[in-house]
Amino acid sequence: MLGADLGLALTYVPPRDRGALAALFAIDRAMGDVVRSTKEPMLGPIRLAWWRERLEELDEGAAAPAEPRLHTVASELIPRGVTGRELAALESGWLRLFDPFPWTVQTSEPIWFRGNLLFGLGARALRCADERIQAAGGLWALVDAARHCSDAESRAMLVEQARTFARGLAGVRFPGPLRPLSMLAAVAARDCRRGEPFEREGTPGRAATMLRHRFSGRIPRQS
Repeated sequence: MLGADLGLALTYVPPRDRGALAALFAIDRAMGDVVRSTKEPMLGPIRLAWWRERLEELDEGAAAPAEPRLHTVASELIPRGVTGRELAALESGWLRLFDPFPWTVQTSEPIWFRGNLLFGLGARALRCADERIQAAGGLWALVDAARHCSDAESRAMLVEQARTFARGLAGVRFPGPLRPLSMLAAVAARDCRRGEPFEREGTPGRAATMLRHRFSGRIPRQS
């Protein structure tokens, strides 16, 4: 399940590209599911390594295992020049979520990198490269991690880091083809402004923020 925010964003992706972007986020979410479902932290890196190794094997021409998300990567992303090794690098951002609380900036950096990489690969899949979209991905990933973090001190640190990136992106106008991605950064900036408690995905306010961004292309300024 990719979530209401992403579901709305994907409706604005041209049908010919929607499967590729959905496949990209599905792999990212698969790694996130490992973190959420692992009860013993020692086992988490082992489970994440399985995904990394299977993705890297796709570059070597290996047949994808009986795992629908890997099959979709092979059919939707590899032909667009997104390699399994690049997708495997998402692991580093998820791996650090097994760090003990409270998290520090050293934990937030690979989380930011994960979003930077994810949106960069998404832009490539949409055939519209833009360095600023990668920074928007870093903002989104920090807020995404905060929304799912159980430790208050760590959440506050992640949101403060995200606010810094949101301020840096304020006023930037993203090109139309990339707005399905930057819509997610716009709603992450909304979370930064509102703070806790985080609103659930799919609320009318979140949808309105994303739709306004769809037309303006700009990330709202932080107050």
